[in-house]
This record gives sequence, structure tokens and C-alpha cells, in this order.
Amino acid sequence: MSFIRIAYRLMMVALLGLFWASQTIATVNIQGVRLWAAPDNTRVVLDLDRSAEHDLMILESPNRVVIDIAGGAINKGRVKLPAAQGFVVNIRSGRQKDGSLRIVLDVSEKVRPKSFLLKPNEKYGYRLVIDLAAAERKNPVRQLSSANLPGRDVVVAIDAGHGGEDPGALGRRGTREKDVVLQIARRLAKKVDERPGMRAFLIRDGDYFLPHVQRMKKARLNRADLFISIHADSFTNRRARGASVYVLSEKGASDEHARLLAERENASDLIGGVSLADKDDVLASVLLDLSQSYSISASMNMADRVLEQLTTVGSVHKPKVLQANFLVLKSPDIPSILVETAFISNPQEEKKLRDNAHQERLASAMLNGLVLYLHANPPAGTLLARGNLPKPKLETAHVIQRGDTLSGIASHYRVPLRKLRDYNSLRGDRIIVGQVLQIPIRY
Repeated sequence: MSFIRIAYRLMMVALLGLFWASQTIATVNIQGVRLWAAPDNTRVVLDLDRSAEHDLMILESPNRVVIDIAGGAINKGRVKLPAAQGFVVNIRSGRQKDGSLRIVLDVSEKVRPKSFLLKPNEKYGYRLVIDLAAAERKNPVRQLSSANLPGRDVVVAIDAGHGGEDPGALGRRGTREKDVVLQIARRLAKKVDERPGMRAFLIRDGDYFLPHVQRMKKARLNRADLFISIHADSFTNRRARGASVYVLSEKGASDEHARLLAERENASDLIGGVSLADKDDVLASVLLDLSQSYSISASMNMADRVLEQLTTVGSVHKPKVLQANFLVLKSPDIPSILVETAFISNPQEEKKLRDNAHQERLASAMLNGLVLYLHANPPAGTLLARGNLPKPKLETAHVIQRGDTLSGIASHYRVPLRKLRDYNSLRGDRIIVGQVLQIPIRY
């Protein structure tokens, strides 16, 4: 065999090797692109059909974030790129000379990107997640001196669970937990804002995902006095039913205590503003113990009140407050509870969770529990603590049924007819089936 023929064969083998290698690499298909925008960050999710290697870089003039996916491919005819949201003003893609796929995120300002690959779970396959945060941190809280103020409102942080690419539990009719709990959270926030001396802050006010630690941080940055996280339960047995209320378990508190003690240089905003950075281990541990013991005790007290009020709406899953190691409840300086409003896996309860009137009743019950707790345990420096507000009225929601009359409802709840009209902004006595009335009741 001549030298030329041997060289020719070797060249063909090399070319075939390169060809098959390129075909092997170019197998990572982008099956979908999803985008969610929160007030202070934006998340982009690329759905992949397999694991992939990627590189991420920042470019300026104009500002953009570039993601190169080794062997990536996207069918632009099938994969619809989402419209602009948050920091992302445009998404485009193109093939690079080395065979990689380049995804370009045109952004409205300088951002700090972070990317990571998630393995498949029961809902999604492989996902490449790109989180974008503002390059310059802005303090969302306006610092005010309270020395000369007559008193401040109680701040209630209301956390709607899940969101964005995390739908939470799914009901048999396709109801997504993230949707119904956000609706309930908004109703509760509206009721809180209508109360003298109280102000609500929604941790999530849209369809986007927030990590548990970020939810706690947002509550702290907004000077929350209370934290209530709203969820919908799920179980394999579709007959499981009823609401539940949770506080942090002792095990969860111990875990968080250890973490904070190890990171006490970064925990100086806890325990009433006392810095832990300059304290020895023993003193820092004692201060954290005191803070967490108070927080759990206050959380249990608040949870008891809320659970008691939820019994007026429907059945409860357990007749007492439960404790679990929920990450979102681990703030050692804010009394925190988690409410499982119902079992979305139960078809009857799923139907109730979709019902506006039932959502109103749930929000009213939670509000009543919070009001009862706050007036017995007003936070220092608030209007409630200074006695500047009258004794509150609780409220319950009444859904108008066929045959109901406004005078009959007033008589049933022992509320003057005129006050019932005024409380619901009614001009006359006309009511319609399905209408929801709020009934003021003194406790």
C-alpha cells in the first residue's frame, strides 16, 4: 500500500471522527425558554433534553448577558422566545463557529448574573437557570428615625408560596397551588391594609420564584413584625382534608441557630439590632437562644389564634398547631407561621380554593387570628402598643344565599342594619346571590 493511500485513509478516519464527534456534541436541544420577573431580579430558565456544559459572560455597550451551550441546538420554529420582562429586553440566539449555541440576553442595565444546572424532577427535565440581579444594590427601605413619631403601623409580611417555574401542588382539575395562594395572599393584604394601625407587605406579588432565604430577607428589609406564609396541602389520599397551621420545629431552630452562629459576622441585623460580630461564642449563642425562644413562643401564640379562626371556615386537618422544619419559617427575629389552607389534592377542597367567596372567608379568618394576637401582644413602638387605636372588630364573610335579606343577615349576626350597610359600602338593601358581605363582630 502506497504512502499516499495510507495518508488518505488516515485523513478520512480523522475527518469521520471529527464529524461523529460534532454530531455527538450537538445533541443538547433547547425545548423551551421561560422568563419570570420579580421586582428586584429576573430569572430565565432554559429547558434542556439532557445535561449540558455552558459558559456565561457579561458584555457592555450595550449591556447583555451571553450563555454559550456546548453542542446546543434550538428549533426557532417550535421554541417561542418569551416577551421582554424585568431586566431582559430581548432574547436572541445564534450558532458559534465551534458548534456551540449562543443565547444572548439584552438587558436594560448592568446586572449580576448567576447560572446553575438543575437535574430532572417529577415535573421538569434538565433546566439551565440564569438569575439576574441589579449590579448596584438599592436599599428598598427608607430609614426613618422613630424617636419623635407618634407610633408606627404593624407590618405584616404575607408570603404566597411557590411561584414562577415552581407551581407547587397540582389539583385534579389542574389548579396550581402558586395561583390560588397568591389570590388568597392578595385578599389578606387588602384586609390588613384596611385595618387602622396595620400595613401589609406582599413577599411575592406576581408569578415569579423566590428562594426561601430571600423571602426571609425581604421580610426583614421591610421591617416586618409578623410573617405568614400561605400554601395549599397535597397528599396521595384524596380524602385528606382541612387546614393546618405550622411553626418552626425545635430541630429547625437548632439548625438555624448553628448556621447563624457560624455566620454571625453577617447576622448583625438580627436580635433587635445587636451585632453578633464582636461577641464570643458563648454570648452570641445565648443572644440567639433568647431571640429564637421568643420567636417560637410568639409564633405558637399567633398560630393558635389563626387556627382557632380557621375552624369557623371549615374543617381543620389537625386540632392543634404543628411544628416542622420549614425553611421559610427560620427567621429568629420575626414570629412566623405557615398556613396550609386546604388539600388541593382533594377534589372538593380544590373546588373551594378556586372559589372567590371561600378565598374571602379564608382571608378573613387569618386576619381575625392576626388581629387577636396583635392586640394581645402589640409590637413595641406601634400604634397598637401605645393604645392609640380603639378595640378592633373581627370580621367574617357571609355569602348571600337564595332567600337571604340584608335585615335578616343583620339580625342573625346581631349587627345594626345601618352599620352593616356602611361596613360594606351599600347604598340600599339590595343584595344578590353569591355576593360576599363582611360582617363586623366585636370580640
